[in-house]
Amino acid sequence: MRPTVNDIAREAGVSLATVDRVLNARPGVREKTVTAVNDAIARLGYVRDLTAANLARSRTYRMAAILPDTESQFIQSLAAALQEAGQAAATSRVELVLHRFPAEDPHALAALLAGMPGRGYAGVALMAPETPVLRDAVRSLRTKGVPVVALVSDLPTTGRDHFIGVDNRAAGRTAGVLMGRFLGTTGQVLVLGSSLLARDMIERRRGFDEVLLRDFPAVEPLPSLETHGSSRLLRLAVAERLANTPGIRGIYAMGDGHRALTQVIGELGLSGKLTVICHELTPHSRQALSSGEITAVITQNLGHLARSTLRVLRAKADNLPLDEGQEQIRIEIVLRENLPAAADSAI
Repeated sequence: MRPTVNDIAREAGVSLATVDRVLNARPGVREKTVTAVNDAIARLGYVRDLTAANLARSRTYRMAAILPDTESQFIQSLAAALQEAGQAAATSRVELVLHRFPAEDPHALAALLAGMPGRGYAGVALMAPETPVLRDAVRSLRTKGVPVVALVSDLPTTGRDHFIGVDNRAAGRTAGVLMGRFLGTTGQVLVLGSSLLARDMIERRRGFDEVLLRDFPAVEPLPSLETHGSSRLLRLAVAERLANTPGIRGIYAMGDGHRALTQVIGELGLSGKLTVICHELTPHSRQALSSGEITAVITQNLGHLARSTLRVLRAKADNLPLDEGQEQIRIEIVLRENLPAAADSAI
């Protein structure tokens, strides 16, 4: 028979109420009594069933997922994956609430985060650029006992509890290998980024440059062009650079804007003539892979990422260890030749 809380109370010589206070880390118990209860737990080999305990208390884990309010197909796909994971987790008393914030307004995001503790949230998952305003907001949230995990783009200077996503430096290195091998000889590469404040953009660019410098020195990556998520700005910048830099043979798109990118390349009569490497398998990048407008896509499984988000947040709320292997998000390379079927179940 597995030991119970009654056995702990009897072994420690205390009441059931006292055992409950110790197990739930509530105040009002003397240190000597806490030690006696913990010693009894160790002697009996008691392992707490948190799921059963939370069901008995009718506890609901209310989690927040906060994403930028953009028209990016990747963000829309991520939001859909999070909502699907939240619906599946509802049976285990996990409620996921999706919030959006203006992508270029860190103060609005900070105000949203400041209100989280008073709204009953047990954890927050966040995708946002790493700014000083955000750093202070996340640190403040964590001091109030609300765990924070970073999604897709890491936030290491904020003191966040965990990062969920691929190793973006490794993803950039992967892009560098693909670009160098596809180009084969000399050539310049146009590099595009949504926001150079975003950690994922910084790490992808770093990894990309490292590989080209080491293994493909004849391939020259040009300075990054920042698009701020604007399709108009992307089109103007790409058209101007391609018109004035005839040595460009490849394009590395570190962020979103696939539709605008392929449109401007087509208008210039360059579809299929440039090596184009992007991130994230969206409806448009899938179509562009099929047509040969995009050469390769480096992506991640959004279903895995969304489910991992809820598992990690719940573990942090219960102060439990993580299964690091289960939560590792893998880098995937998709070409026209291995393009998976366009089904929701493929995520």
